[in-house]
This record gives sequence, structure tokens and C-alpha cells, in this order.
Amino acid sequence: MEDFVKHHLKRQLRRIVTERPYQIIAGSAAALVLAAGAGTVATAGDDAPVQENTAAVADLGAARLGEQPASRGEARIAVPPASPSASAAPSASPSKKATADPDTTPKAKPKPPSSKSLDYDYQAQINYFYCGPAAVRNALSAAGIERSQDALAGPLGTTEMGTNSAEDTTRVLNQQVKGNPYRTRMIPGTATPAQMDRLQADVVEAISNGRAVVANVAGTATDTNGGWHSFPGGHYVAVVGYKDDGRTVRIADSADPSLPSYWVTTIDLANWVSTRGYSA
Repeated sequence: MEDFVKHHLKRQLRRIVTERPYQIIAGSAAALVLAAGAGTVATAGDDAPVQENTAAVADLGAARLGEQPASRGEARIAVPPASPSASAAPSASPSKKATADPDTTPKAKPKPPSSKSLDYDYQAQINYFYCGPAAVRNALSAAGIERSQDALAGPLGTTEMGTNSAEDTTRVLNQQVKGNPYRTRMIPGTATPAQMDRLQADVVEAISNGRAVVANVAGTATDTNGGWHSFPGGHYVAVVGYKDDGRTVRIADSADPSLPSYWVTTIDLANWVSTRGYSA
């Protein structure tokens, strides 16, 4: 009997090795069951009836057909399903939309116009020593501020000797205009090129911002039309406009109502202001 089982087992194994891989797995299971059955028969003795392991044979047939046996005594070989790769990288979280930093670069000031003249209400001085109050009054009218010459004479400290200096005109102008925008520029001697450039820049800045300049002059100046304007003892005028980027300025002069305004170069005005000063 034992020889018969071994012979049957060898024959099944020869058939299995010629089958496809998935059938080899099922055949191997069947061979294990047959081997187990052979051991049982050998130990049972020669008188025991020969019993084939029908379950194993059924399993082998089912494996050949691509089916899974379902009998109670079957021997199964489990093939674990492939697990997901542990090294798979986690999905990247959606990136946040980049936001640009606010632009904190200081904005450049707009370039002033190459020429500008202010609207003002001209008035000639009411006496020979009121040139200071008249010049301040004409300058304030360009900013829409109306004051009388008499009202300004007191704060300016004006007497029959006139008004002392540009320091007084700066102080009174700032009393009347919000923000104290006026500053005094003194030219104690002959005007230098740097002082001429400073005067040009001050006139452009002030007039571009709606403010007229008041200048304390002395001596003689020639306007762009060739006219002479001479004040040996000193005088005050208002600067109410400029052109050619400030190289030429418009003078409102209270001394002669027949010639209320004229143009002079900034260089001539700087020389006229020498030994005195201006409020801008």
C-alpha cells in the first residue's frame, strides 16, 4: 500500500511541474495533503481500508480551473496581498499662495513745473516807509489772506525808519500762514553761486506750494527789459512767480503803482539781496 501511495504521489508531482506557476502552488498544497494521507495509511496497518484524500484531489482540480476549493478539510496556502509601499511620500500639502510685500519705497515728489505765477492782489505802499507791510500784505494775498498794511505794520515793528530785517517778515508771515512754513535766508556779503542756487530752489519750492517770497533788497537791479530799480537805503519786494525752472523771477514792487511787477534773473535778485536776506 505504501508503495502505491508513493507511486501516486510521484505521478502527481510530475504533472505539477509542467503546469503554470499558479497551478504549482495549488499542486504543492495537494502534494502536502497526499503525503500526510500516506503517513496516516502507513500507521494504520495493512488491514485499514485504503482511502484517497478526495479533498486534496478536489483542491488540485479546482486550482487547475482557477477556482478556490471550499471543502472543510482543505489545505490552503495564503498569499498575502501586496502592502502599499512604506516609503511612499505623503502628499504635499497645497502651498499657500505667495503674497507680495507691500511696497514701502518712499514715493518721489512730483517735479515742480518749469514756470508758475501766483494770483495776488497788488497794492502799492501807502507811505514811503511802509514797503515792509506792503510787501508782506501782497505776499499774503497770493495765499488768499487779506490784511491791511496798517494791521501788519505793528507786528512788523515798522517805523519811519522802515522795517528792520527779513527776520521780522518771516515771523509775521508765519503768524498769518498755517504750519510756519517760512524760513529766513541771510546773505551777509556778496552772494556766492551756492547762495544763488539756494535762492532759486527756495523760490521754486515756495511758489510751487502757493506761497510768495518776501525779499529785503538794497542797491540797484536791472530787470529783463532793461529797467533800473534803485533803493540805496533798502527796500522790500514780494516774489510772486518764476519761469525757466526758477532762473527768472517775477517781482511785485509796491514802490511804483505804474510798474507793479517786472522780471529779474535769480542771479540779479541774489546780488540785490546781498547784505540782507529773504523769507521763503
